[in-house]
Amino acid sequence: MNINYKYTILSIGIITTIIIIVADFLIMPFYVRQGQGSYMVNVKGKQLDYALDILSSEGHKGVVSDTLFSSAFKPGIVIDQYPSTKMKVKEGRTVRLTISNAERSVIVPDLIGRSERSAELDIRQVGLEIDTVYKEYNSDVPPGNVTWQYPKGGDMLSRGMGVHLTISLGVPPNFFQAPNVFGLSKKKALLEIEKSGFSLGKVYYRQNEDLIPYTVLDQSLKPGTVLEQAVKIDLTISVLDMQDIFNNIID
Repeated sequence: MNINYKYTILSIGIITTIIIIVADFLIMPFYVRQGQGSYMVNVKGKQLDYALDILSSEGHKGVVSDTLFSSAFKPGIVIDQYPSTKMKVKEGRTVRLTISNAERSVIVPDLIGRSERSAELDIRQVGLEIDTVYKEYNSDVPPGNVTWQYPKGGDMLSRGMGVHLTISLGVPPNFFQAPNVFGLSKKKALLEIEKSGFSLGKVYYRQNEDLIPYTVLDQSLKPGTVLEQAVKIDLTISVLDMQDIFNNIID
């Protein structure tokens, strides 16, 4: 009885071992299709339609999962794939592709006359960058403001590209620019004239009932005029009547 029992146990062990071996080397490989996989085909650098045809011929399915906006590649080129070419895959695998597309274009804002800081904010807000900033003396544009830009406002430019700016340095050194004192009081006009490096010339009076007395009606040098040497600027001042003129002369 004991001997038969031992033989029975031994037989069961042998049979179990055989079953495990058969399962490992025959059944499981067949179930998971072991040995039937192959390395993923390389479709990078191919046009999308051609890449999809290649994948289909290999028994795979290609799908576009991402798009990169760049000028470094022609539109529609496969620039990345998953699984990669170093991976072994089974037939019927879905391959995710990243393709290139033309960079998105934006409208360049009109920056002429804007301050440099304001221009920079507008440029970055639309997705552009500042490429080069030039400085120049300009008598017509206040210091720190944009006098020129390229591309000009309204043009289309690819997102991420740069805009060239020229910023005013104001009136050139050793030059004098006539201020605009029209509508100022005589006292304020004199301060503006002297601040600009000029001096007050003759003062004329003209009767005018529409403006506050002693308001500048006219000036002898056109506002904005740039000269190499300072001169005297004559003013025409408003008064209500002749008595005001007489009183001003007495004072």
